Amino acid sequence: MPAKLLKLQSRPDYVDEVYRVLLDAISEGSLAPGTRIVQEEIAEQLAVSRSPVLQAFRLLKKDGLVEDAPGRGLQVAPLDARRVGHLYELRGALDALAARLAAKQRVKLDKSLVANGRKASKGGDIKAMIEADMAFHAAIYSASGNPLIVENARLHWIHLRRVMGAVHQVVGQRKTVWDEHAAIAEAIADGNEVLAAELSMRHTEAARENLVQHMTASAAAQGSAT
Repeated sequence: MPAKLLKLQSRPDYVDEVYRVLLDAISEGSLAPGTRIVQEEIAEQLAVSRSPVLQAFRLLKKDGLVEDAPGRGLQVAPLDARRVGHLYELRGALDALAARLAAKQRVKLDKSLVANGRKASKGGDIKAMIEADMAFHAAIYSASGNPLIVENARLHWIHLRRVMGAVHQVVGQRKTVWDEHAAIAEAIADGNEVLAAELSMRHTEAARENLVQHMTASAAAQGSAT
């Protein structure tokens, strides 16, 4: 007979909820890089105790989304252009592989993925744009039939999601992004493995170049202003 296990205490645990709220705020830019976050203030705003906020802070710090602030406390970690470049290089390889495998099976992606993305891009809701973008790429990862792609993609999307927030804040890129997505989906449905992989790689490379260039210019402008 197995040993008797102690009953777990039945209590609400808000750690995941607090983490998601803060992750959304960081991804959307409402908690901008360098913003100091205070445990007591967050707890008061979310109407929760300080304990789940503290645990959420620890998770965010582990994920590299927040860092120690000068003096004491925590602040939202800066978006480093070099790290962003590395993330997009990795994403490009992953996306190209997923698209090629999905094209091999001639998967027809749900047309609403692109339609919803175009609709979101016309509005000002950055969160909706990010979610639509993530849903499109997640569908390709799933369509690849390789569970390791899905697993590895999940590890990097925490940071990619934040970077994508910066991408979608550039209004001129919003339509281009979904035109490229539509072309990728068409190549996959046509079973054109080479084209699907090439378009996916080109898509992430263009995003990487535009974003790194934008971040470098912004950093230079801030430096000259101080």
